[in-house]
Amino acid sequence: MNAQTPIYAALPFAVPSSRWDKTHAATLSPAELLLYRSNLLGSDLTVTNFGGGNTSAKLTETDPLTGESVEVLWVKGSGGDIGSMKLDDFATLYQARLLGLEAHYAGPDDDDKMVGYLPHCTFNLNARAASIDTPLHSLLPFAHVDHVHPDAIIALAASSGGEAATREIWGGAIGWLPWKRPGYTLGVMLRDFVAANPQLQGVMLAGHGIICWGDSAQACYEHTIALIADAANYLNARLARKPAFGGQAVVSNPDRAAIAADLMPRLRGFMDGARAKVGHFSDDAEALEFTGSADFERLAALGTSCPDHFLRTKIAPLTLDPARLCDDTYLEQQIADYRAMYAAYYERCKRANSPAMRDSNPVVVLVPGVGRMTFATDKTTARLAGEFYGNAINVMRGAEAIGGYIALEEQEAFDIEYWLLEEAKLQRMPAPRPMVGKIALVTGGAGGIGAATAARLLREGACVMLADRDAAAVQEVCNGFAAQFGKDVVRAAVCDVTDELQVQAAFDACAREFGGLDVLVANAGIASSAAIEDTTIALWNRNYDVLAQGYFLTSRAAWPLLKRMKAQGGSAVVFIGSKNAVAAAAGASAYASAKAAANHLARCLALEGAPEGIRVNIVNPDAVIRGSKIWDGDWRKERAASNKVDAGEELEAHYRNRSMLKRDVLPEDIAEAAYWLASEMSAKSTGNMINVDAGNVQAFTR
Repeated sequence: MNAQTPIYAALPFAVPSSRWDKTHAATLSPAELLLYRSNLLGSDLTVTNFGGGNTSAKLTETDPLTGESVEVLWVKGSGGDIGSMKLDDFATLYQARLLGLEAHYAGPDDDDKMVGYLPHCTFNLNARAASIDTPLHSLLPFAHVDHVHPDAIIALAASSGGEAATREIWGGAIGWLPWKRPGYTLGVMLRDFVAANPQLQGVMLAGHGIICWGDSAQACYEHTIALIADAANYLNARLARKPAFGGQAVVSNPDRAAIAADLMPRLRGFMDGARAKVGHFSDDAEALEFTGSADFERLAALGTSCPDHFLRTKIAPLTLDPARLCDDTYLEQQIADYRAMYAAYYERCKRANSPAMRDSNPVVVLVPGVGRMTFATDKTTARLAGEFYGNAINVMRGAEAIGGYIALEEQEAFDIEYWLLEEAKLQRMPAPRPMVGKIALVTGGAGGIGAATAARLLREGACVMLADRDAAAVQEVCNGFAAQFGKDVVRAAVCDVTDELQVQAAFDACAREFGGLDVLVANAGIASSAAIEDTTIALWNRNYDVLAQGYFLTSRAAWPLLKRMKAQGGSAVVFIGSKNAVAAAAGASAYASAKAAANHLARCLALEGAPEGIRVNIVNPDAVIRGSKIWDGDWRKERAASNKVDAGEELEAHYRNRSMLKRDVLPEDIAEAAYWLASEMSAKSTGNMINVDAGNVQAFTR
């Protein structure tokens, strides 16, 4: 490493406090109180992970058939997130029927069978599927039950010293059950354990987390918060006594962001599979402390402990030597070795009825001094995998402070990963949209055509980096897309395409934020109109700087990233050209000739890119007036004057009536063509031009 930075102190566990609002709670129905409690717990990541934990309440409802009052279990449905769930995300089941299911239970081998009975207990035709953890709630006799797994609790549950620490913290008030995979058997074990120990106020489930209860929604919530705070305070006191993870061995690299931008596209290019991966980079203090520690390699090899963590992060991360990151041969071999390791793990552990082996590429990649990179088929999954591994780091920190960290045993981990019920859940998921796994950068992304093209790509599942020289405008467009499509999938970069450094910085940001690049849409443009004797050198150069050199600079910066995707099916460049690139226009020689130069550059790049799997094509618009920034300025007045019409609706009518089809050309029309050329639908097209001009005989390509 070429820099010296301070060694991180042990990072303490956050201590939660109650956020219960009695005034608000007083206005809520019993079901709404359960939702309020759930949202409070799930929205605090010191309390539970995204998508993790479950809550329940046994409520009195009116049976829709008999009109009688019946007890109904409201419990978080399968796949929900308690932090963001709504009332319809709860499964509702007849409590009496749930209790009656035990007549069908003959022992641990019946766990999967028992899940199949849950739909028969549904109350009021609720379509929300009940989760595998439902028996933990139904078999306990308490009105309100919380099951959460914050880092501080899992640290106890995954440590060789966890059981002793549980006794020390809570005396006999919190019990301890050894590891058992989620299911009906665990529910029976828990019920019998609590019945035999009536003094218990909760139970630590080794490897899972904690389950506790209360007589009211508020009492249950505050009990959960208090237990987590007790665990966090206990661990923080012990972490203060010695350095975490054996102390720091590698200092953080001040160039780690640049290293990630260079490294992630290369790793992504070496990963095989039906779909390309999207990456997420984090150099937070947890990642740097862990990857730079003396115990890093030992602990990383153990993998994660909590099933929620494991299902997101795979059996173990890939660790890389920071001294060899520039060596492509090394990186490719490391990825190949990981896939071989994963295949061997699958062969060792598979059952006769196991599903086929899934993607064998690493999800988590750790680099000392640099941080943590995670890869998945979409950005949100990649980000969450990184966050879950961050939780695992915290768990390891706490577990090691009170004993030795204990990961899931390999066969048990496999049986969870390849659980037939988990496979059935995966098979029920809808097919991914066509551009999921693809990453695009759109220049001129704040303008009409650029924003419309970005929206089209986002709608089909792509991640998009918007690049535009107008900082305020591009951020406004980015914010709008984040609200519409989710904040994970869109980013903005300030980029004047005539500035070589800004162009490179935009592509570096795209690589760092998403892991690489699959699609470049070169769209940033200007327009000018002037007779040849009125065309100044400055005007001429300005057109060529933006429309020819700008396309060259963006293509050149994109090229190394696009080449990386050859093995994954290739990549695409789309130039937004112009009718004027192929049809001469009086009074616009600088603009038209610069556009023609850009179009010919695209054809040259199609030749150069073909061996690398890079397709290069052109969309030639004409008279895209509505929503276009180019037409907001002098160009509109100049073209109106040239055509001897008013600059308002007359100009739009002029261009509409000039076309063969007599139709307006809109930004969305150009976006549709750009999307087609960027997608697999045009996988065998390169060096082509598509005119989107409502018909212009002068622009017919020859």
